[in-house]
Amino acid sequence: MKVFYAIVCAAMIFSATGCQSVYYASMEKLGIEKRELMVDRVEDARDEQEEAKETFADALEAFTAVTEYQGGDLEAVYSKINAAYEDSLKAAERVSKRIDKVESVAEALFAEWEQELESYQSASLRSSSQRSLRETRASYNGMVTKMRKAEASMAPVVELFQDQVLYLKHNLNARAIAALDVEVVKIQEEVASLVKEMEASIDEANAFMSRL
Repeated sequence: MKVFYAIVCAAMIFSATGCQSVYYASMEKLGIEKRELMVDRVEDARDEQEEAKETFADALEAFTAVTEYQGGDLEAVYSKINAAYEDSLKAAERVSKRIDKVESVAEALFAEWEQELESYQSASLRSSSQRSLRETRASYNGMVTKMRKAEASMAPVVELFQDQVLYLKHNLNARAIAALDVEVVKIQEEVASLVKEMEASIDEANAFMSRL
């Protein structure tokens, strides 16, 4: 509860100033360091990717079901796949925003860490901290690269979903639905690739947090 109120207070300050440095300084005054924020944001990004993976899988199921159309309300069919497309688009946007937040706090954390190396009086402690910084940064770079790769894998799927929705919007008939069989195969391939990239990114996020 204490952390929740601290975040709310800092968010209010941030919204008033619009400055990340002020936000991080405010959080530190409330006892929440950048490292803790980074862990929280990596967890949020990981969880968002898990949810996105499920959203895209559900959307694939909806689009595949369309090709098995045996008659009925075509408007209902269109509404269902349009909703699946919109859910996928929103999921992709949420993932991107979460990754942006991870990168923001990481940049601040590493800059502070680098700067504070100069404050050490002990050469051995400075050297140890510098080595830890290099290792953490390398681990982070590997993680965020996988996150961005997973993010990029969503775009082709969203585009395929959009194409199908637009096609049915202007060709809402049984013949048009039957013509989507080939496109569904492409979607299945892209979603399979997306799931693979998402799982790799999620695994890397878990590994990074275990080392941080």
